[in-house]
Amino acid sequence: MSEAGGGKEAVQPEILPDTDAGYAGDVTPAEAWRVLTENPKALLIDVRTRAEWAFVGLTDLAHLGKQPVLIEWVSQPDMTRNPEFESHAAEAISEAGGDVPVFFLCRSGARSKAAAIAMTERGFGLCYNVDSGFEGDLDDDRHRGRRNGWKVAGLPWMQS
Repeated sequence: MSEAGGGKEAVQPEILPDTDAGYAGDVTPAEAWRVLTENPKALLIDVRTRAEWAFVGLTDLAHLGKQPVLIEWVSQPDMTRNPEFESHAAEAISEAGGDVPVFFLCRSGARSKAAAIAMTERGFGLCYNVDSGFEGDLDDDRHRGRRNGWKVAGLPWMQS
C-alpha cells in the first residue's frame, strides 16, 4: 500500500491532544524528527526571521540528506507579514511531491501554527505545527531554551 508522502509504509505523526482545527495537528519536536527521519519526502519549513536563523540557530537535517526550507512568516524590524509566504511554501511543498507531511517550526509554535493553518487553507492537507518550536516556552525566569522545544529535546541543530 502506498502512502501519501512517498514512504513504503504510512508514516503518520502522533498528534498532540487539544490541537485546534484548521490544520493537521500539533506534534512534538521529537515526533517531527521521527517522521522527517522515516519519510524521505517529509519537509520542515522554518518560518522564523533571518535574524533568528543567523543568531539563534537552525535545525540540522544534513545527515537525513535534507535541509530545512527557510521562509520568513514575518520580517524584521517591523514584523510585517511576508506576502510571498504562501507562494514560496506552496512551491517547496509541490517540489517535494505535494501530498507530503510538512512540519512548520518557529521560535515557540505560534507563527508556525499560523503558517500551518494558512497552507491548509491553500489545499495542503498534511500541515503540522511543531509545538513549542525551536526554543520553546518561557521558563519562570522568562528565558527560552530551557523548558521545551527542538533544542531542549536534544535534536540536531547548528549555529553560525
